[in-house]
Amino acid sequence: MRIAEWPEHERPRERLLKHGAAALSEAELLAIFLRTGIAGRSAIELGRDVIARFGSLQRLFAATLDEIAGIRGLGPAKYVQLKAVIELVRRAIVEDIGERDNLSSPRAVRDFLQLTLGGRAHEVFVALFLDAQNRLLAAEELFRGTLTQTSVYPREIVKTALHHNAAGVIFAHNHPSGVAEPSRADELLTQTLKQALSLVEIKTLDHFIVAGTRTVSFAERGLL
Repeated sequence: MRIAEWPEHERPRERLLKHGAAALSEAELLAIFLRTGIAGRSAIELGRDVIARFGSLQRLFAATLDEIAGIRGLGPAKYVQLKAVIELVRRAIVEDIGERDNLSSPRAVRDFLQLTLGGRAHEVFVALFLDAQNRLLAAEELFRGTLTQTSVYPREIVKTALHHNAAGVIFAHNHPSGVAEPSRADELLTQTLKQALSLVEIKTLDHFIVAGTRTVSFAERGLL
């Protein structure tokens, strides 16, 4: 049965209008995005199939064109629409962290990092450059590596921080393995970067590790 034939109170669009988006399941939200299903599958059933295929929304958000197009009922147009929505959300979060003290209100920073790094299949190292009031000046993906490691060059980070006239930096990288715990190499790298930046009077404010839905803060762990 098509969703249009369902009782009105069960249809995703009508439920969203009445109860708000938070009341809908992930499959229902995806059904609204997809708009239509395929032969024998409603949009909600197709939404469930997509979630099951990727295992999480983060993995879906990080999916490639080939992965999206490989699902019956999806294709390049849906891939483009999905990436556009994700980028709009990312930019909205960037606006938020650009207007506030990100040490006293770190939730937006975590949200941004989850959206940016959570579903990546390879290690990626990013830096958030902040002004003296801890407001965002720029967020840059600086290095990209393999499934297990990324080469990070302190000289390049210092040069980029000076270019942005940053007073502080927040680092972050992902662990595609799904294990969020910092390794000894992560700790040593953080201390190396902290020392290099201190020579030009730039503070290292935090280093986050993102693994799936988990985010670990070095500052909260007392590792800075």
